[in-house]
Amino acid sequence: MIPVSEPDLGDLERRYLLDAFDSGWISSRGAYVERAEELLSQLTGAPHAAVCNNGTTALHLALLAAGIGEGDEVVIPGLTYVATLNAVYYVRATPVVVDVRDDTWCIDPEAVERAITPRTRAILAVDLYGQTADYDALRRIADAHDLVLIADAAESLGATWGGRAAGSLADISTFSFFGNKVITSGEGGAVTTPRADFHAAVLQLRNQGNHPTRRYFHDMVGYNYRMTNVAAAILTAQLERAPELIAQRRRVVAEYERLLGGDDRVRAQDTAPGASPTPWIYSVRLVGRSAAERDAVIAALADRGIESRPVFPLVQDMPFVPEAQRAQTPIGAAISREGISLPTFPRLDDAAVAEVCTALQDALTALRTDG
Repeated sequence: MIPVSEPDLGDLERRYLLDAFDSGWISSRGAYVERAEELLSQLTGAPHAAVCNNGTTALHLALLAAGIGEGDEVVIPGLTYVATLNAVYYVRATPVVVDVRDDTWCIDPEAVERAITPRTRAILAVDLYGQTADYDALRRIADAHDLVLIADAAESLGATWGGRAAGSLADISTFSFFGNKVITSGEGGAVTTPRADFHAAVLQLRNQGNHPTRRYFHDMVGYNYRMTNVAAAILTAQLERAPELIAQRRRVVAEYERLLGGDDRVRAQDTAPGASPTPWIYSVRLVGRSAAERDAVIAALADRGIESRPVFPLVQDMPFVPEAQRAQTPIGAAISREGISLPTFPRLDDAAVAEVCTALQDALTALRTDG
């Protein structure tokens, strides 16, 4: 089986992990927590970085630190992983779902502009599958309407927009280090920001609301969202290896593009001018195909020992979303219906990529042309 993703863990991760174990510092204090935060600041260009226990709690912390709460509206894309939506509900705010762009699959700034009301407090952009959103346009909108710009950069560590790195493109940004992400700590997340006030709030909120100078004195409702030193040891090794790991992902995607670029039955996610994505999972649209046909292709790949996945369903279609929030996002709906994610990870060699491409093209040929 060729998996859709697998972590790239080696001797450095093992050495740091055992060092953390042997040190006795296995909870949320220890040298690796601080080192991981230093490396994140260096990689993202953000002055402040705070690690936490997963990417969803990172989103929750970002919204809380920005002061988003009940009665506020947060504009989000419909095409994203459900964590983006859930975090808005956690702070009792109202998600306002808008469509994405047909080329990059990221939130459409024009749709954002149309969605703003007097209750709008934040724009929560998502760097989908490693492609950064249009932060220049979003910044102009946020500044014009006095909004907080938040980046869900869970999938884009190492990507750049206009020469600036993901993690420094918004007022506050979040990352995920789940096992299938660009780099991993097993479970883990982080919040980066240029704002000292946001950073201070994140540090206090992730630590049960403990006052920064009075131990066991809690002057706000807080959360236990800390990362362990053990997880941070793995993360530190991955961050030190990040240039290598990202380069290997880009090699994999370049090979996919070479082999599939001339096939008009598939359409890849476009790269915006001035952007340099970090490929998370290489995803394409099966042009004009139905969800059932896409699922048939997934099944055909599985029969040949290749794991693939559908692109995310629209978050507003989840059964728990109130009817009033079920926005129509036709571009996102088409991408979700046609989209398939293919194996993408650093150790995937060119022969395996060729095997995937051949199996995909064979499956497309086998589909009924009238279907």
